[in-house]
Amino acid sequence: MCKPLLRAAAALFAALFAAFFVLPLSAQTPAPARFADDMAERTRACTACHGALGRAGPDGYYPRLAGKPAGYLHNQLRNFAQGRRHYELMARMVDPLTDAYLGEMAQYFADLQLPYPAPTANNTISPERLAKGQQLVTQGDATRGLPACTQCHGVRLTGVQPHVPGLLGLPLDYLNAQLGAWQTGQRRAHAPDCMAEIVRRMPAQDLIAVSSWLARQPLPADTTPAQHPPAGPALPQALRCGSAPELSLSRTAPAGGRP
Repeated sequence: MCKPLLRAAAALFAALFAAFFVLPLSAQTPAPARFADDMAERTRACTACHGALGRAGPDGYYPRLAGKPAGYLHNQLRNFAQGRRHYELMARMVDPLTDAYLGEMAQYFADLQLPYPAPTANNTISPERLAKGQQLVTQGDATRGLPACTQCHGVRLTGVQPHVPGLLGLPLDYLNAQLGAWQTGQRRAHAPDCMAEIVRRMPAQDLIAVSSWLARQPLPADTTPAQHPPAGPALPQALRCGSAPELSLSRTAPAGGRP
């Protein structure tokens, strides 16, 4: 057989081999999956510490993000970006992002409604101190000018839209760490900083009583933030809250809907 015919036969064999063996195999190999272009994918750096879908980290120090009021989450991202809260990893992550994008991230987590785990706090504390914690949370202490936690964080303690976080479903270690940060100035908020003033009026044993009582409380059936602050007088001037200016207004009971 002459060389041209040999070359033609070889080419035909190669084509047939590809058609019957190579192509079917490649056709069965799926194309590499593309990443979804959505906020769930973009916030994987957040959920690496704060747990899947922002449920909370397993170590007790990375708080839940899911279901928190969007305005509150946005303010916290701003606080890290602008130096009012100090945690270098968070500051580095938010530094290149625009304020509008931080708002989108906050709204994404706020829209996630996920069940809460049962409380697990079991630190050693006397029944008398727990009772003191409950009193401060639900009644405050007029002699020290301390409002009840429920006056700002809602009667169910699940937060108030759009800027006030819930206090239930948080690990004891996280609550203690944040109250300690308020005491030392490591955590601040927009001025006037109501929480800094409240914590300044409380000795350490009362802070521990409050955090211990809160960390032991089960969540109510409705865990969503209230739409309005509880009815009552406006906060005194010394306790006005720059992060939640709506709390400084005189409050009346809403005509209807959830408290």
